[in-house]
Formats: sequence, structure tokens, C-alpha cells
Amino acid sequence: MKPYRAVIYDIDGTILNTLNMNMYPLMRIIKEETGEDWSFDQVLKFAPYPGMKVMEELQVRDREATYARWVKYVNEYEEKATLYEGFEEVFQKLHEAGIVQAVVSAKTREQYEIDIVSKGIDRYMSTAVLADDTRTHKPDPEPLLECIRRLDLKADKVIYIGDSHSDSEAARNAHMDFGYARWGSVSDAGILSPVCTFEKPLELLNLLYYNEL
Repeated sequence: MKPYRAVIYDIDGTILNTLNMNMYPLMRIIKEETGEDWSFDQVLKFAPYPGMKVMEELQVRDREATYARWVKYVNEYEEKATLYEGFEEVFQKLHEAGIVQAVVSAKTREQYEIDIVSKGIDRYMSTAVLADDTRTHKPDPEPLLECIRRLDLKADKVIYIGDSHSDSEAARNAHMDFGYARWGSVSDAGILSPVCTFEKPLELLNLLYYNEL
């Protein structure tokens, strides 16, 4: 690794444990749309996908309406998103060290308010590029490029932290270093040559060491 001026995070599976709150409502959607009962293990393959990509894969009739219903079920799910252990310390120490922090995620603005702003996490983020902010989404590099445009930084001064193949590909397409958040990943498939693999959030504090060299 090398010194970085900014750390950009994915949200689901990286900052927040959202697996159950996304997958169980998806099982409900599949039942409503197809009449089929899918197991948790069967829907798990969709965990890394952006929401509309899931709708495409399932070939639902009205993708936008079905996706909106899925979001509604997610927001109503009793077991809410939880911050992975160690992140409060990570956010605070990177902030104190003067490292810029930001978010790039396929979440809608409404979901961001519920999952991030309500927890006070947004106070550490200089910007958040979300689903409505770009025309294309990960693995396309547009969201990451929009983020560094807002931060007025070059790609080689930034690392993107994510848990999925689409995160890895987005970083590669943006010519940006990728840090693999393995603690939230459901599969190593497609994660090619990350600059570092982090097994737990507190390991992100190793970034401070490289900034001191």
C-alpha cells in the first residue's frame, strides 16, 4: 500500500451488516413474483448486486415497481442494519489524521438517510455518491469518478474499500486502488489483486501507518 489522501467506502457489506435485512425481503419478493420458495442460500448470490441488477436477473415484469416494493420491505424489516464492530474507532482516527472519507454506494438517498445519517455516520463523510447521483452504477467507474471529482483528488491518491466483485471492478475501471473488506463478503470470486485484504474493520487503521512513512 501507499499513502492515501482519501478513503472511499461502499456501504452494504462494508460499513454496515445489511445481509439479513436485504435477503429475507428479497425472498418475499421472489415468492410474490414467481410463487417459488427460495432459500436464504439461494438468494445469497444476489447480495453483491446493485438492486436493479437483481431485478434484471430475476426477469420481473415491472422492475422499477418491484424494486420499490423490495426497498419498502427492507426499510420495514425489524432487524435493521448494524455498524460493523470497530468502525467508530476507524472513522474517528482517520478523521483525526486528516484523511478524507467518503461513500460510494448504490443505495438511494432515502436508504442513506435511514441507514447512515440516522446513525450519525455521515458526520465523517465529506461526500456521498448514491444511486440517484449518476447515470450508470458499479462496476462502471462513473460513481467513483464523480466522488473524486467532488473531492478534487486524483484516483491514485484514493483507495476504495468494498466487499464485492462489482466494487473491485469499479475501482479497477476507475484506475483506483481497491481494499477488499473480506469481513462482509459472501464470495471471493472475481476479487482480483486488491492492494490489501482486510479481515476486520480495525485493520483499516493500518492505512495510518503508510501515511506516516
